[in-house]
Parts: sequence; C-alpha cells; structure tokens
Amino acid sequence: MKQKLEQLMVEHLNQVWNQRDEVLRMKAIKSIYAEDIVMFDMDDETFSGYDAISQKVASLLNSLPPDFSINQSIPIVLHNDVGKLEWGVGPTGAPSVLTGTDIVFFKDDKIKSFYVFVNIQK
Repeated sequence: MKQKLEQLMVEHLNQVWNQRDEVLRMKAIKSIYAEDIVMFDMDDETFSGYDAISQKVASLLNSLPPDFSINQSIPIVLHNDVGKLEWGVGPTGAPSVLTGTDIVFFKDDKIKSFYVFVNIQK
C-alpha cells in the first residue's frame, strides 16, 4: 500500500505537474486523482475537478521557461493516508529558484485532495 501511494505522488509530480502536453496530462490526471479532486493553493484559491486542475497546471507551466521543471527535492514521507512531497522548480541540472511542499490526502488508492505550500524567499 505504501509503495502504491508513493508511486501516485511521483506520478502526480512527473506526469501532471511536469507534463506540457494537455492530452497526456489529462490522461494522467484521470488515473491519479479521484473524480472529485480538490487542490488548495497558497493564494486561497481552490481548484475542483479534472479540468480545473489541468488548467492550473497549464497556467503554471506556461509561465515557466521551457527548460524549467519541478523536481522532488527529498524523499516522500507517508503517514496513513497522507503524504508530503517537497519539490523545487528550476532549470534542469541547476539549483531551484523556488521550493515548496505538497500535502496529499489519499482515498481508495487515488489522490483525493492536496494543499500546495510555496516557500517564500525573503
């Protein structure tokens, strides 16, 4: 069970948040997320459903240079049906210019909801 949830988190990052092709991203979203998926971000915005999540990802990826990606920065931590994924954004092979954490809630072997925390640089 733990391995399956960890794999979902890796796919959440790689197949959704790093996927620029909308068709492939939507296919991944439908296999990884529950139908009633909800995302909460730091701007007090809530995104519900497959289309809203895909549009949010597209908006983010379109705002990044083409050589930027989102990468897992430390090992995933799981506790019961909750996971923590720490990530960084930056050019491939270079230090991250932005970091953050996703707190993910699982139900029935799918991601049910997640909260995105961005580390504010001072």
